[in-house]
Amino acid sequence: MQRGVMYGMFAGAIWGFIFLAPKLLPDFSPVVLSVGRYLMYGAVSLAVALPFARRLLVKLTRADLVALVKLALVGNLLYYVLLARAVQLVGVAPTSLIVGILPVTVTLAGRRDHGAVDIKRLIGPLGLVVAGIICINLDVFRDLFTGSATPAESVLTRLAGLACAIGALAAWTWYAVVNARYLQANDHFDGNEWSVLWGVVTGVLGAVIGLVMWLLPAGMVQASLPAARWHMFWIVCALLATIGSWVGNMLWNAAQKRLPLTLSGQMIAFETLFALLYAFVYDGRYPRVPEVLAIVFLLTGVLWSVRQHAVESSGEALAH
Repeated sequence: MQRGVMYGMFAGAIWGFIFLAPKLLPDFSPVVLSVGRYLMYGAVSLAVALPFARRLLVKLTRADLVALVKLALVGNLLYYVLLARAVQLVGVAPTSLIVGILPVTVTLAGRRDHGAVDIKRLIGPLGLVVAGIICINLDVFRDLFTGSATPAESVLTRLAGLACAIGALAAWTWYAVVNARYLQANDHFDGNEWSVLWGVVTGVLGAVIGLVMWLLPAGMVQASLPAARWHMFWIVCALLATIGSWVGNMLWNAAQKRLPLTLSGQMIAFETLFALLYAFVYDGRYPRVPEVLAIVFLLTGVLWSVRQHAVESSGEALAH
């Protein structure tokens, strides 16, 4: 279990970076960002898969392929389009506020799965996680109340951004639950193999969407930009693909094979924590008091949950 927790924590540290990408590339549409990221992810995954491609193809079933397409569409493409748009509309902190509820939604979804701890024993840890998420951005609408923003435009923009963040939350909750259950029920692929296959399928889907975008009239999806911006775009996409997607997904799959959903769901809190840390560094500021409280609450809640699962595992071992 300890190894699974470490894998989940490192995956969260890597995934926290993806919240910064839309801030680095605010002049690119979310769809273009998603397609660029996953085209590169597909290319990297294909290169990694080539040495053992025959072994993968022998084990790959039709059910695996259907599952991979569904997971790629919802957990990669749809999720990142919604997340990128949310960051562009309301910023990193409010987006992480909403997406940070993932530990709660995934845990609740997996409360009846094998190895899950009684939900009553997780009320305390989950309560701290919720308190931390609330504290992350108490001032989402603060400037509206102080009169430093245009109310009508700001409210509509922020509501749209929060709606996109909620959509990203729903997409990734579905992905985390379905992916974990599929991996635990089908053990013919390890975490690395599944991540590689997922990346290849995602790259193919990204290429199809990219082709459709290319056939559309110029400017419909993406405004014209200088070559320097496109160079930056591909550099960021390459980093997202190799580190954010391939390495991060490999670690996450390894964690989900070793942890029940009620615990692996808690590991997603590390994504929120690292996203905030990177945002503070990028903005060149120290965290405010509510943000410090959020970090304390989130860490305490996750560690408390890990402790509850460790006690449960010890009890089952003694019973056997």
